[in-house]
Amino acid sequence: MNPPAQSLSESSSAPVHRRDSAHHEIRPGWSVNCLGCGKDFIRTYMPFCDSCGGMTEAVYDLDQVRLYDSSNPYLRFRDLLPIHDPGLLPGEASYTPLVHAQRLGEVLGLPNLYLKDDTQLPTGTTKDRMAAVALAFLFECGVQSFCTSSTGNSSTAYAHALSGFPDFRMYLFTAENFQNRVQYRDNPHIVHYLLRDATFAEAFEASGAFAKLNRFVSERGFFNLGRREGLKVSWLEAVDQIDGPIDWYVQAVSSAMGVYGCYKGGQEMHRLGSLPRPPRLLCVQQKSCAPMVRAWEEGSESILPEHIVHNPQGIAKAILRGDPSKAYPIIRNIVLESEGTFAAVEEMEIREARAAVEELEEISPCFSASTAVAGLMKLARLGKIPANHTILINLTGRNRAPSEEDAAHQDRRWLKRSAGGWIPEDPDAADGLVYSNTADTGG
Repeated sequence: MNPPAQSLSESSSAPVHRRDSAHHEIRPGWSVNCLGCGKDFIRTYMPFCDSCGGMTEAVYDLDQVRLYDSSNPYLRFRDLLPIHDPGLLPGEASYTPLVHAQRLGEVLGLPNLYLKDDTQLPTGTTKDRMAAVALAFLFECGVQSFCTSSTGNSSTAYAHALSGFPDFRMYLFTAENFQNRVQYRDNPHIVHYLLRDATFAEAFEASGAFAKLNRFVSERGFFNLGRREGLKVSWLEAVDQIDGPIDWYVQAVSSAMGVYGCYKGGQEMHRLGSLPRPPRLLCVQQKSCAPMVRAWEEGSESILPEHIVHNPQGIAKAILRGDPSKAYPIIRNIVLESEGTFAAVEEMEIREARAAVEELEEISPCFSASTAVAGLMKLARLGKIPANHTILINLTGRNRAPSEEDAAHQDRRWLKRSAGGWIPEDPDAADGLVYSNTADTGG
């Protein structure tokens, strides 16, 4: 099926979903299972198995999967999404553009090069797909309050999608250097904590600690299967849009949850008979913050202390995760299975790639998305990508200009370090919540 529309995805006027509508009948044909011991979980938010500690995953009975005749990807692929009630998914959505990058491909000697232009999504990032599915998944699991962290894209996408789920309350933790990348206004269901002089990894850990202390749900990023399943929609669309097999899937990565989701989608479409094989994976990082690439090049099965980047710097802001220790072994395994690879690129190469896409294909990706292009350009020049291969690069986002007005319309609360954790700089902003393991509550 070639979809008739390639315009913007989610509509800004989403329906409102209330808690009393969360008990839709269970849809057969899929389940949440532990990848370790196989235990089933029904409408329970459990990123890790409570029996063996394994990661949980959405598993579909592919014999029951049907691809529907719809230009809305959430409806077309709803049997491959972990949602019982499809009414919780965006009702007005269409495929993002798929660009046959003939001019860029000619320069690289790759005539079958395609760009998936997710810069056209409402918040300018592929994370809108993540938010659409992850919030519906959390909603059906009965979650009411959750804690999360972000370098900006995920949190902005969540804020956009939360307008359809007014019963949620999100506690967002952001490292100081990323504060201007979180963009939303006037949402009373979000409390935005800003951590003084913190790294993204510290913000992530603070989010989890705060959730535990206050008995909220820790959303868990990569390990929230709703996130991974939402991000695979980009791949599922591309399978419809490209005639024939896709040999390579290329994306810039921090935890690589999007790569994981798309590879899982590739496996599912292969088993459904839509593809001869899943794609090879190319995961790209900026060289100044490339812990996965370093571990890969050294043949390490895990992220070692010397691979961790404690104070990440670079122009690819969205992927500056210095410590992907928990996700890397999982990503390493699927890259090996796919016969793919990792690559690191310099700032100069990222800037060159962005300029090339702007000039030759008239798309303006952000530096993080341009990192993926730079990685492919590097491998192509080294002769590591066969000329007859079909390559799909996910342009995961565009630049969003920082807005001081956005900041003025957010419930922002600054946190500072203490012996027991992170505490409010203003004790009056504590709201009776617990912030640390000690009696120190600020002031």
